[in-house]
Amino acid sequence: MDMLRGERIGEAGLADWRKLAQGLHARYLTPGFGAGARFVAAVAEAGDELGHHPRVSIGRGHVDLELVTDEAVFRDDDGTEYIVEWVTQQDVDLARRITEIAAGHALDADPASVSEIELGLDTAASATIAPVWAALLTGSAESQGRGTPSDEVRDATGRVPNLWFGDADTSGTARERFHVEVYVPPEVVEQRVAAAVAAGGTVVDDSNSPGLTVIADQEGNRGVVCADVSAAG
Repeated sequence: MDMLRGERIGEAGLADWRKLAQGLHARYLTPGFGAGARFVAAVAEAGDELGHHPRVSIGRGHVDLELVTDEAVFRDDDGTEYIVEWVTQQDVDLARRITEIAAGHALDADPASVSEIELGLDTAASATIAPVWAALLTGSAESQGRGTPSDEVRDATGRVPNLWFGDADTSGTARERFHVEVYVPPEVVEQRVAAAVAAGGTVVDDSNSPGLTVIADQEGNRGVVCADVSAAG
């Protein structure tokens, strides 16, 4: 099934959901664990009908869901096809059904609270070092390049954050190579950046904001606040 571009996702009008990294994310507030479990059971039935299911986490007072297709089709400019993890029409269809189920259970969505964490490592030799990180993070060499045409490391069970590889800085400027990517809804970017600055952080680069805003702590360690503005409805 073909992956959906950000514009198509935005046009779907999924008010309860936000596109973060590869998937659609939602949080529904629940009055207790039992209510959350009953909601998840209803979602499971809907997923059985559609032949597709979300990743689910039940917490104290909320249920978090992520929808992503493991075998979405991506075509590059040359028409070459790759199998990737991404949002497809089946995710959009199930998201709409889950929204209906939540309404039937009288549960409110809290889309501004969703987030996703990924790790970034700058290197000039991703193909060489990726097997080490795949083994270290997930215990499986198959995690290298899973759901992506690059060397990115992704755990099939979602136990650990994805690790992707960026280009190493060749300018000779010494800086850390690891950084954290914090994916948030577009409407949260300004508040999240302001909170980091108020806590002592510094905006290093906001030239691509609100999509990407680089923040440094007092020691120069960097993190990036990320938002998929292309999928904003």
